[in-house]
Amino acid sequence: MAGTPKTGGRGGKKSVSRSAKAGLQFPVGRVARYLKKGKYAERVGAGAPVYLAAVLEYLCAEVLELAGNAARDNKKTRIVPRHVQLAIRNDEELSKLLGSVTIANGGVLPNIHSVLLPKKSAKKETEV
Repeated sequence: MAGTPKTGGRGGKKSVSRSAKAGLQFPVGRVARYLKKGKYAERVGAGAPVYLAAVLEYLCAEVLELAGNAARDNKKTRIVPRHVQLAIRNDEELSKLLGSVTIANGGVLPNIHSVLLPKKSAKKETEV
């Protein structure tokens, strides 16, 4: 049985992906392939794709968590691009990272300049 397609010729041991070894959801093998094909460097170390996949997974989880909170604030159960936009623009670090990024159907942050707001009435000032 040592050589069946299921075991990969390792005599009964099942193959474990690099993503599973690292405890990640993002595909380490695919990231490694993209790093090699992208010609970013002549050689790619074994730890580089694992680290990059972990960073990408963290950023994705952060954006999804904030977008989910934005969706819940708007009493919605589904995340739409508007929620992603609100999540990113309301977070200082993500806004800096994705400052030059345009999100399709994201809209803009609600903002009214203070000059355009109506003046406080003089009647209330005299009462206080």
